[in-house]
Amino acid sequence: MSGPDDFDAVRADPDPISRGRRATALMSLYQQRATELARLRREAIEQAHAEQDMTYSEIATALGITKGRVTQIRSGAPARERVFFGVGPVSVGVPLREGTDTRMRSYVDVTDLTSQAEAETLLGTLALTVEPVTIAPDQGVPPGGDAIVICGPKSAPVGAALLDSDPALGMVREADRWWIAVRETGERLGSPLGDTPPANADLGYLSRRRDGDRVVAHIAGIHSPGSLGVLHYLAGNLASLHRAVGDRDFSLVVRCELDGPKIADSVLVSGPHFW
Repeated sequence: MSGPDDFDAVRADPDPISRGRRATALMSLYQQRATELARLRREAIEQAHAEQDMTYSEIATALGITKGRVTQIRSGAPARERVFFGVGPVSVGVPLREGTDTRMRSYVDVTDLTSQAEAETLLGTLALTVEPVTIAPDQGVPPGGDAIVICGPKSAPVGAALLDSDPALGMVREADRWWIAVRETGERLGSPLGDTPPANADLGYLSRRRDGDRVVAHIAGIHSPGSLGVLHYLAGNLASLHRAVGDRDFSLVVRCELDGPKIADSVLVSGPHFW
């Protein structure tokens, strides 16, 4: 998080490489805040129109701008559901897995890379800057700032820690299968990929929490396609989901239908469960 002295501190940094890096990081932060301010201004205009019964001409006069500028703001500012992921930049983390032989000491699963790319695409539509990161096998905390963590409980401690702190849903391993557990009822939701015979579908978990002044979203599939299914669901339903949950902490479960490696469809099957 930047402070009021960051600008002067960057200017005073005697090391040119350090100064350049810090200037780049601060520019990204300022750009994201400017975009968020544009969203807040659009929301304020719509709120004044809806709740105070003001015409757009009256709003323009009150703000000291033209009615045409109000129209531009309403059509050009980012969508209000942008705030679902925070202000940005947003780190999108996927687990770095340990290889099984000396030729592959560590790697990122191809489905995780696809999920990371899908998250980047979604965030791009919301004018959010993305910082792709990898999650080390021993990492116990999310990346700093606003973040999306795409990681199951067995891939890194951070996945297990985020799930353990969810009062509504969890993941448990029973009978050689992973299940998503509804804590209040004890219901167990299993992936169709683990059924006998298996079906071409998977389950994915999503939670979204506010952690101080940042937002952390956590995505975990029972199998790798489940994470892709959550992102598929968010891409098609983020606006309505944001209207339903607002800024509350929650978690939910999505079922996705598979067509080979691609997601054919996705649907909410449990939740949102508010914390």
